[in-house]
Amino acid sequence: MKSLNPRFIFLLSLTVVSSSLGFYLPGLAPVSFCEKEDAKECQKDIQLFVNRLDSVESVLPYEYDAFDFCKDTDERRPSENLGQVLFGERIETSPYKFTFKSDKACVKVCTKSYDAGSKEDKLKLDFLKKGMELNYQHHWIVDNMPVTWCYIVEGNQKVCNPGFPIGCLVNQEGKPKDACVINADFNKKNAYYIFNHVDITIFYHSGDETNGMSARLVAATLEPRRSDFHSNDDKPTCDGTPMDIPAEFKNNLKVTYTYSIQFKQNDDIRWASRWDYILVSMPHTNIQWFSIMNSLVIVLFLSGMVAMIMLRTLHKDIARYNQMDQEEAQEESGWKQVHGDVFRPPRMGMLLSVFLGQGTQVFIMTFITLFLACLGFLSPANRGALMTCSVVLWVLLGTPAGYVSARLYKTFGGENWKTNVLLTAFLCPGIVFVDFFLMNLILWVEGSSAAIPFGTLVAILALWFGISVPLTFVGAYFGFKKPGIEPPVRTNQIPRQIPQQSFFTKPVPGIIMGGILPFGCIFIQLFFILNSIWSHQMYYMFGFLFLVFIILLITCSEATVLLCYFHLCAEDYHWWWRSFLTSGFTAVYLFVYAVHYFFSKLQIIGVASTILYFGYTLIMVLIFFIFTGTIGFFACFLFVNKIYSVLKVD
Repeated sequence: MKSLNPRFIFLLSLTVVSSSLGFYLPGLAPVSFCEKEDAKECQKDIQLFVNRLDSVESVLPYEYDAFDFCKDTDERRPSENLGQVLFGERIETSPYKFTFKSDKACVKVCTKSYDAGSKEDKLKLDFLKKGMELNYQHHWIVDNMPVTWCYIVEGNQKVCNPGFPIGCLVNQEGKPKDACVINADFNKKNAYYIFNHVDITIFYHSGDETNGMSARLVAATLEPRRSDFHSNDDKPTCDGTPMDIPAEFKNNLKVTYTYSIQFKQNDDIRWASRWDYILVSMPHTNIQWFSIMNSLVIVLFLSGMVAMIMLRTLHKDIARYNQMDQEEAQEESGWKQVHGDVFRPPRMGMLLSVFLGQGTQVFIMTFITLFLACLGFLSPANRGALMTCSVVLWVLLGTPAGYVSARLYKTFGGENWKTNVLLTAFLCPGIVFVDFFLMNLILWVEGSSAAIPFGTLVAILALWFGISVPLTFVGAYFGFKKPGIEPPVRTNQIPRQIPQQSFFTKPVPGIIMGGILPFGCIFIQLFFILNSIWSHQMYYMFGFLFLVFIILLITCSEATVLLCYFHLCAEDYHWWWRSFLTSGFTAVYLFVYAVHYFFSKLQIIGVASTILYFGYTLIMVLIFFIFTGTIGFFACFLFVNKIYSVLKVD
């Protein structure tokens, strides 16, 4: 039986909603085009938008205007949501404007002149060369659809990349780098070749005249190349041998930017599935599907084995214990003998309760976000929606964070409720914000488009202090009003001495072992998530991500419960922090994998990019640590309460 395709779920839900209720998801409403513009039905002008430029060799993205490209005289910036701003997207209009079904060849956009005696021109050209050296990529948008560069790779496989390079470099040894390998004419040593001409092809669905539906754009591709512009009043041409830009700027230089546009009818692609040609052709897609399914089968099998062992062992253990007399029971050893100490409040209960409150907030936020993404509401076509949804949910979920933290702190016997609620509201968010602010300072200094504007930072602080903090106080108020969670057995006044532990039942080895299985079920997805963040690939498999999320919950819970049971059998009753750290240690494996990914998969160079990578990685690790630790703690908490509630203890 074939698994449900997340794109199919998204398109099905979109079709049902649009047909029954008569509206479209934000950012996904279709636009009709025609040769003669009708203000009510269709439009004939097509505007090409440009986004920020990025590179796999640098974490620093830059705005289109940072480079000396042709600029739109009537530049406009569409309104951007919070997620787009946080991700560093900077969309603006471009001078590339087309008319529907109007093919044109070698259209001049502008000419950039560089004077060898001008320091300003030298700086502009040097920055352009740096962009080509680091393989910075354009990202163009037509009708909310990325303009893709399609090429053939090994195995005669067609790959479409939602971006194309500024240019390329042939080094001093005469070895072409990056895109320069596609053309044998790029053969001068120590020279730069800028792609100043693009052949654009726009595919459209002709529509249905019987229903009065006009044409709609379904695909947009381009072919970048370097060409010389020969001005002719009748027939300008963009042919000739590619002109190189020498590494040393000694002579005056002119670069003319041109384009050719062609419209092709394609009724095989429907508007609702126009993103498929990008998603299906992405590299390693087939490997990803197979690897995810293989990982799911292995993790489900292991989880089933753990559950079966735990259920059978505990069932027999409890049944045998309840059949004994109390005198015989006193001679028993193991988890039954620590019933008077197992609910003894932990050390640093304040910090543990704060982590658990924040973890609850992150868990609910993640669950709702992934569920909405799985249904297609946060698809790649709805730019910035994923991050916007996450931030808004986190802000609104301050109440459960305050409630859980206060209730558990009261269960631990804590009385300093003011400190508890303040730490819940400010500790973890404060660490994240300080790290984020320091990274933003580096982006400001480097002039990157990813730097968050001051106004946005103020807005984030307003959301935090104006909404999240008050809601956290409200949750803490209701949490402290209720009594603490009553344990099923009484706690002895004198702590029981813990016997000598074997190597595997000591805290550190158990915690280290506890994170292996949960990490094993996510590392494949983690690879593609890191690719989408740092290698600028498009991530769209939210259906499988949601399944992996559920399996992560199950695996963290079962691994923590299993190790907790072994420690209790060894008469070690310090399970509070250990249950949190056992599953939370998965975050350490995540960090180790991120370090491996940095050195083995990425080509990032530069101190600033390295600091930014590890700075943002630490934020991810902290959030993941709190999230997984919370899952393990509550699973173990429910388990311990359950097994000790069935004991016949006076």
